[in-house]
Amino acid sequence: MADMTRRRIAIGVDVGGSGVKVGAVDVNTGELIGERRRVATPQPSTPAAVVRVIARLVDRIAKAAAAPDAPVGVGVPSVVIDGVTKSAANVDAGWVDFDAREALTEAIGRPVRVLNDADAAGLAEMRFGAGVGVAGTVFVLTLGTGLGSGMFLDGRLVPNTELGHMEIRGRDAERRSAAVARTRRGLSWKAWAADLDEHLHAIDRLFSPDLIILGGGVSKSADKFLGRLTVRPPVVAAVLRNDAGIVGAAMAAAESAPIS
Repeated sequence: MADMTRRRIAIGVDVGGSGVKVGAVDVNTGELIGERRRVATPQPSTPAAVVRVIARLVDRIAKAAAAPDAPVGVGVPSVVIDGVTKSAANVDAGWVDFDAREALTEAIGRPVRVLNDADAAGLAEMRFGAGVGVAGTVFVLTLGTGLGSGMFLDGRLVPNTELGHMEIRGRDAERRSAAVARTRRGLSWKAWAADLDEHLHAIDRLFSPDLIILGGGVSKSADKFLGRLTVRPPVVAAVLRNDAGIVGAAMAAAESAPIS
């Protein structure tokens, strides 16, 4: 029971183009507490529809964790400046210039921290995963419906890099390198790895990173493609895999909330 009292619990939400995932997190250890819930992202994925889903899931998770006042963090596939989403990657265009922080705070009933989803995943990997103790320039790339990027310099986040939208062969790089591109186009692991590798080489030419961490659900199949990559810096699979966004969003919320 003593261990329970030392926990600092926050709730993390990871909004993606295909799913919304929510969980309670012990932010001292990065471990999820109890169930992680996932529902399909509403279609169309308008801000109002997604906010309703988030509020309902947060309420359920908070009750299950017996943490009704836990800080809430939400990672969204968008550039986020002062709580306002400035772009819409793989979600409804209504997210552009949407005050997500205000809407979520009103719907949930307490302050909410909003940040880019890949930045959230990166925070978790740098604190609890493959980036622990790594100095220099590190990229955490989340491979899913799109490709998100979190950039870190000596452990500090450089927010909103959005490298999935680099132009390669005349279009957004994530159209070929995101995980969903492999299944959508019916590619073998070898063929998709070549497309991903081209994107990683472009990132290396621009930023010369010391480490690249690949996350998202596809990271559990890392043995099928990591060995096919030829890019210069080391490339490793994320440790927290598809939970990183939840953990990082919870971390961001806890670290911006008053200590009770």
